[in-house]
Amino acid sequence: MAVKRHSIKGSGTARRKATTFRLDPRLHGNLELLSQILKKPLNRLVNEAVEGFLDKRSAEVESELQQILDRVRASRRADPKFEAAIGTLVDAEAGLGAEDPAEGRTQPNAGPAQTMVHQLLRG
Repeated sequence: MAVKRHSIKGSGTARRKATTFRLDPRLHGNLELLSQILKKPLNRLVNEAVEGFLDKRSAEVESELQQILDRVRASRRADPKFEAAIGTLVDAEAGLGAEDPAEGRTQPNAGPAQTMVHQLLRG
């Protein structure tokens, strides 16, 4: 199965979009200082920082998703018909049966639809 991958980096042909963010005053001050030292515009520094963040985080997310997918595939290979899961559900349901007030009893005030279903089931 082919998977279409989207690049986080822009193609370079799209117009830049003006965006407003509220920066922590400490971050803004440090950014301005770095801008003066490196003689680079604030905009360029912010774009470089965001690009670095996106590269790092997208790689982390991709790795996490791959690990989840690997676990799901391993689970399916180990129990393809979910027999263990079904068994666990049956055991849990059977274990709680004594505490279920409606277990094994019909409801005393069945409405017309329920009465019809009960009659059909009794056959």
